[in-house]
Amino acid sequence: MITSITGAAAGGDGTSETLTSRIDRAILGIIRAHADVVVVGAATVRAEGYLLPRSTRLAVVTVSGDLSGHRFEDDGASILLVCPAGRADAVQERSGLTAAEVVAVDGGDDLHPAAIVSALAHRGHPRIVCEGGPTLAGRFASAGVIDEYCVTIAPVLEPAEHPFLPLTAGSAPRTEPTGMLVDDAAFSYFRLRARS
Repeated sequence: MITSITGAAAGGDGTSETLTSRIDRAILGIIRAHADVVVVGAATVRAEGYLLPRSTRLAVVTVSGDLSGHRFEDDGASILLVCPAGRADAVQERSGLTAAEVVAVDGGDDLHPAAIVSALAHRGHPRIVCEGGPTLAGRFASAGVIDEYCVTIAPVLEPAEHPFLPLTAGSAPRTEPTGMLVDDAAFSYFRLRARS
């Protein structure tokens, strides 16, 4: 995850692109390379114009299957759509993906993070990186399904209309730092491990 000093999840253009740096993107690539699947919410796909990771699958969490015309070209086998079981047929039809690329999650439209993690692990993807956006990452954090947080703090001040990790009252995870780096451009990189 990336944030400004003020806690904003996006820069002036409404995306994380104006917050990131070359080193941040390199670290993101390393993190992705060690994952079985990268999980991201459909709203983030729509806002960011998401690109497929080079070394792992992308799982887009969606209730409706609405990617607003965004098509992942050239490598359909690298994308999964995670959706409520009761909407799987409609999501498949709307997305144009095959049934094998739609991960149906039981439990209604809520799509609880633990159910998402379980469904992906059942599909052979136990090492999961949740990149967000903020709403999805906040739900994963509040549900206690994150083992490690990797957070980049960009040295910029941006209005924080939407915090990078919104948490519900009483659900803030307990963490301990396991690493911190600062580069020459004053970007800070934190690793935090969840404590039980």
